[in-house]
Amino acid sequence: MQCVILAGGLGTRIRERGADLPKALIPVLGKPFVEYQLEWLARQGVRSVVLCVGHLGAMIAAAVGDGARFGLSVTYADEGEILRGTGGALRLAADLGLLDESFFLLYGDSYLPIDLAPVWRTSEEGQVCTMTVLRNRGRWDRSNALIRADGALFYDKFIADPVAAGLDSIDYGLSILRREAVLREFARGAKGDLATLMNKLSIAGRLRAHEVHVRFYEIGSPDGLDDFVAYVGAQNGEANSDTN
Repeated sequence: MQCVILAGGLGTRIRERGADLPKALIPVLGKPFVEYQLEWLARQGVRSVVLCVGHLGAMIAAAVGDGARFGLSVTYADEGEILRGTGGALRLAADLGLLDESFFLLYGDSYLPIDLAPVWRTSEEGQVCTMTVLRNRGRWDRSNALIRADGALFYDKFIADPVAAGLDSIDYGLSILRREAVLREFARGAKGDLATLMNKLSIAGRLRAHEVHVRFYEIGSPDGLDDFVAYVGAQNGEANSDTN
């Protein structure tokens, strides 16, 4: 299985905590955040990772390398400092010949304590575009999705009033996409937002929902980083107690 990680953002909300580092390299208890992601993916059976980088991307490439020490093959789609948005970054990866026919997609500031295999099964092993969602009801951020009775998903990140529209779920941060959908939606070299593609797929009935039931972690904000540090600390404490 392949996973693409979107790690090209500027990290403006976390800049005071990240100093001159890209978000992927912000240290969490002495280890760069991206290493937690890569170790999790390797445990899940992922073997190929594409890192879509931009701002300070060379620093990420220097720290991660070819991924061999994680049991992974890591390649890079580097936008440089002229960012194309999440959709444009995926199109660049496709144009570089890096994308499999279908692939997992993960945000560069997200850590998700779930198993990938059930999500892959929901997507019919990559045949159907799929988004993981969490019943939100406004707890973590604005809801942007609605799970339909048939398992299809309606998604709209930009809707003016999600409550009035009945949206009660939120994008959990992990999707499965098909390369042909990326090529069809985003022109070579153009800027674009992945949310636009997801919205169009959902309106066409081509986006499936996979509901998860545990919270996500993110380091894109100071509060989110603090929550993830606490989570890792608790996990490390449990691991240490198991060995005593």
